[in-house]
Amino acid sequence: MPSPVVGGADDSKAVVRKMLREVLVGREDPEGFFAMCVSVLGHQETRSQFLSLIQPLSTANSSLHSVLTSIYREYFTKTEEDELELALTLSLLDMQDHQPSTPSQESRLQLPGNRPNQSSSVHLTSVSNSQGNSYTQVVDEAGRRKNTNLPQTGPWGKVSPTQTTRESELQKSTHFDKYNKETPGMSQTVCVSRQSASFSKQDTVREGDQLMDSGELNQSEKSKRSKNRRQRRKGGSQQVVGLPCSPSAPAPVLLWFRRDLRLCDNPALCGSLEMGAPIIPVFIWSPEEEEGPGITVAMGGACKYWLHQALSCFCSSLERIGSHLVFLKANGEGNEAGSSLRTLKELVKDTGARTVLANALYEPWLKERDDMVVSALQKDGVECKMFHSYCLRDPYSVSTEGVGLRGIGSVSHFMTCCRQNTGSALGAPLDPPVSLPTPAHWPLGVSLETLGLARMPRRKDGTMIDWAANIRKSWDFSEEGAHARLEAFLHDGVYRYEKESGRADAPNTSCLSPYLHFGQLSPRWLLWDAKGARCRPPKFQRKLAWRDLAYWQLTLFPDLPWESLRPPYKALRWSSDHGHLKAWQRGRTGYPLVDAAMRQLWLTGWMNNYMRHVVASFLIAYLHLPWQEGYRWFQDTLVDADVAIDAMMWQNGGMCGLDHWNFVMHPVDAAMTCDPCGSYVRKWCPELADLPDELIHKPWKCPASMLRRAGVVFGQTYPERIVTDLEVRRSQSLQDVALVRKEFGQYVDKRTGCDLVPLPPRLVSEALGLSHSTGGVVTAGKQFLLPVITRMEFKHQLEDPDADAASNPYNAVLKGYVSRKRDETIAFLNERDFTASVMYEGTQRKERLESDYRRMEGLPRPPAPRGRARRTPTAKDRFSIVPGGAVTSLR
Repeated sequence: MPSPVVGGADDSKAVVRKMLREVLVGREDPEGFFAMCVSVLGHQETRSQFLSLIQPLSTANSSLHSVLTSIYREYFTKTEEDELELALTLSLLDMQDHQPSTPSQESRLQLPGNRPNQSSSVHLTSVSNSQGNSYTQVVDEAGRRKNTNLPQTGPWGKVSPTQTTRESELQKSTHFDKYNKETPGMSQTVCVSRQSASFSKQDTVREGDQLMDSGELNQSEKSKRSKNRRQRRKGGSQQVVGLPCSPSAPAPVLLWFRRDLRLCDNPALCGSLEMGAPIIPVFIWSPEEEEGPGITVAMGGACKYWLHQALSCFCSSLERIGSHLVFLKANGEGNEAGSSLRTLKELVKDTGARTVLANALYEPWLKERDDMVVSALQKDGVECKMFHSYCLRDPYSVSTEGVGLRGIGSVSHFMTCCRQNTGSALGAPLDPPVSLPTPAHWPLGVSLETLGLARMPRRKDGTMIDWAANIRKSWDFSEEGAHARLEAFLHDGVYRYEKESGRADAPNTSCLSPYLHFGQLSPRWLLWDAKGARCRPPKFQRKLAWRDLAYWQLTLFPDLPWESLRPPYKALRWSSDHGHLKAWQRGRTGYPLVDAAMRQLWLTGWMNNYMRHVVASFLIAYLHLPWQEGYRWFQDTLVDADVAIDAMMWQNGGMCGLDHWNFVMHPVDAAMTCDPCGSYVRKWCPELADLPDELIHKPWKCPASMLRRAGVVFGQTYPERIVTDLEVRRSQSLQDVALVRKEFGQYVDKRTGCDLVPLPPRLVSEALGLSHSTGGVVTAGKQFLLPVITRMEFKHQLEDPDADAASNPYNAVLKGYVSRKRDETIAFLNERDFTASVMYEGTQRKERLESDYRRMEGLPRPPAPRGRARRTPTAKDRFSIVPGGAVTSLR
């Protein structure tokens, strides 16, 4: 029997010695150990070397040595009678295969339990299955085949005669008892309990030209048979190892982990368990394949550090259920034959695996890699299957059929497409397994540190720069940490998410994005838990739709991370001031809100979505730096850096995506929404902590005495503002956009003023009612242009390109809650009484009309209402003040 272990005899003996240690510590029984020896060494090698391998036990553990020796002798005890009867059986099969027989000449074998007058004429045929194992089929006279599942032992098998009645019978049964070991490195041992087979005295067999009657056997041979039968009955009760040609276990399954580092709701993991075979979890690191054809920065420094920690935690999770993760570093260039493919082929060869399972990835270059892997492995006879789980909806299955292309790029249009063209049912989340079947032999991997994911830079003196220290303090990288954060959010932050998710000074967001990116939490699990919570804000569930929308756009436009979708905006005049870019990256712009966000990003690898809008608007609209610079910095510093999401959001913020942001965050006034009390700035910019709330977001307006008391010295303790003329720079940005839109008029719709975007072939095919397979309808040199969502201020600016931003009636600068005081007042009165709120609205309207009348007539202003202003009971900042006179008048 050939050894399944790849390597020489020394490797096989080392495996046997390792298994012997498992027997000594009680994790394996002697019968299972002997079965493994036969599987690893082969029949002949076991027969010649087994006794020498267990010789050290004769002094160290004599009882175990005695048991193993008896098992060995029982297995290899052969008699001439066994070999003779095996030869007779083979001769009978050969005779029936090559010589036509008449009913009178045919061997009559009476099935057990049949009376003589009901006996059926049967004969034996030998067949082979797809694995090359032979089985015996019983064929009756009616032509019906009965698969008796009897492995043909070949020249090294043993056929033991048993004393039977005069009714002729042939029994060979093989009993497989699988030991599902949870100890890593030990296989599911297959032990065989053999029952002897015999021919009755009435059975005649032909060997050559001579017929031998079993009744002519002499008395000494009968006595030998009786002795052997007693020995086999004794051995059968001990589940002795079976025949060497019988497979010891099914071929293992390779479970290829990528960005699905979880046990809960993992379709590929559950699919591998359904195979009923040993599972080998592997992780292959191939940095060349992670990057797309352009500059994607798919795995930046913070992302790689999170991946390192997540892999370590996931390996521990696998070890708790009896398995472990094999780390491999792909060799060769990823652009050629595929380094992951070569690594998988080597694994298949080393382990004998015939199945590879994984969860699908949707970046176009990774999907192309996976398609190549599936095709190549299937050509080699290896089944390879990809499961859908990374998004709620497979982005390659989303279609615009029945919806159209109007509004494309918005989440509303995307959700309508998903509702109109429903895919497969979402289904319920899958529970984690309690254990994994392990293989007989683990492939040789590398250590996690060898992958170089968490390598830190060093100074000239050799000391290490631990830039990830704060990231370690801020996050729990495990799957359990993901579920803990989800539970904490659903019990607290979710109640404030709908209206206060933009607050940077309060934990109102879930912070689950890195866990979703690396697959430590599935979107389906998150959606189910969110829907099952007492508070189910639509805004939170809508975020998952944004995530799927980003991947859909990436599948339509593979160059999304580096190429502007709107052609005119490629010609924008961007600034090349590297000093401004460095100041923005390091949080030293002189604008406290922007600096606090960028410092949080650098130290923890994360900031909430509102703050990402703030810093992106400052980079693009006020510093005039290209959006690609912001995208690359985010990809390098975010622990949740996602190519699809970051590319879509930076394109929209850079005015060149499918969906224009209809707002621009002001770097000062936006603080009224996200940090009204200045606590967020005080946390990340401690040098400004002693400034008052009213001025902490604009310290340049503080008196010199106040700055001295607070210890703030511009240019020393806190940087000077890198730009001071915000309105002028914002107007310049608008004028630049108007100029390029005017220059590339062919990409502007004359009727609506909307930008025109070239459509990819897939959308053209859907628009023309064609299938995806006929996407090549776009001829060379011909473009199909689609009007897309365009900011209103851009349409108005096109009429007067030189106008400033202040004169544009559609100015998109969002200055926080400009009417926050009024909104808080109305909310407070709504809580008191609906009628009171209506009355207050009427009072305000009357006062406004009276004020306008007095101003037009030149009359003095009316006296201020009496009463003292006081805070609302639910207010948390100084902006929430209810005019006392108004409240008093409504009592």
